[in-house]
Amino acid sequence: MGKIAFVFSGQGDQVPGMGRELYDSFPEVRASFDRFESLRKGTVGECFNGPADLLRRTSNTQPDLFALELSIASLLEARGIRADVAAGFSLGEVSALAYSGAFGVEDGFSLVTRRGELMEAACRGVDALMCAVLKLDDGKVEELARGFGNIHPVNYNCPGQVVVAGDALEMDAFERRVREEGGRTMRLNVSGAFHSPYMASASGEFRAVLDGFDMRTPAIPTYSNLTGRLYGGDMREALALQISSPVRWSDIVRSMISSSVDTFIELGPGRTLCSLISRTDSSVRVFSTRDSKDIETITEALG
Repeated sequence: MGKIAFVFSGQGDQVPGMGRELYDSFPEVRASFDRFESLRKGTVGECFNGPADLLRRTSNTQPDLFALELSIASLLEARGIRADVAAGFSLGEVSALAYSGAFGVEDGFSLVTRRGELMEAACRGVDALMCAVLKLDDGKVEELARGFGNIHPVNYNCPGQVVVAGDALEMDAFERRVREEGGRTMRLNVSGAFHSPYMASASGEFRAVLDGFDMRTPAIPTYSNLTGRLYGGDMREALALQISSPVRWSDIVRSMISSSVDTFIELGPGRTLCSLISRTDSSVRVFSTRDSKDIETITEALG
């Protein structure tokens, strides 16, 4: 029998109303959300009522997604569904580490809240954005980006999909070059050039924040965005550098599959990671956790 991986969603998957149906359906989710609301007033309202512009603010998006993801984890645990390994995309890595026991859930919530504030501050006064490049291989995207001063490959998502971040004015010209090479582009629903040199200040400040928290080896093996491999060595350094470095998601997925993971459960409001994983290897099972119907499907399959 293969292993189960919990994978935690990243920024960009947020939607108004996320988690409300789960909150109304399951007491475990309700208790977890109420706990986060007591720690940060307004979290429940932002998730359930939006509006989209408020939820899109990085300082809100990150703690709100963390609250949803750890609430879903509590629900799955209550139903006897546990992960053998874990990973998260960008901010989802903080969720994965909290779930895996690298630090407490409340400490994780404090960390992701501060992380969101620092990344939002790094975006101020910078006209930059992120764009997914489709239908071109990684090498070609890297080659095209080298032709511009401020365009950086930042998320290696799956075969044929790399996200770049960079200067908004240069992005128009970069997208034209992508189309000339037979690719296409899609701009992302985020508010900055994450995982790029634009985030250097946030990375450095977050490293100092991490020094104030106890961290321990995860009880559940957890993968690092920075390396694409299992966490080892200086966890604080890796978690801080992750903010200004590319996310090696496709490497993580391949490594999980090679270590006998055949079932992936995405904890979050969407199916982005499910889609990326299926594009990497269509033979594995993927499950989302958007609503009670999804939860029942998982319970019937794995409970």
